Amino acid sequence: MAQNLRRMRYGKGMSQEELAAQAGLYRTYVGHLEREVHSPTVDMLEKLAEILDVAPTDFFIDPPPPIPDRPARKRKRS
Repeated sequence: MAQNLRRMRYGKGMSQEELAAQAGLYRTYVGHLEREVHSPTVDMLEKLAEILDVAPTDFFIDPPPPIPDRPARKRKRS
């Protein structure tokens, strides 16, 4: 599940911060989900799936699709 979550987030070009903000979560929690430190509830899976425009069952596809190239980070101007 964790690898698929990360792949889907990358595929949408979203940062952990952006996904967390839309889901009403802390960025660190999204990171924990992606590293399998925490397991999401069914309600949270449904919310993440809605945000990422996928079916909740897509998180459990095996083998997971390859991770797309990481989106370029936005540079902060000083």
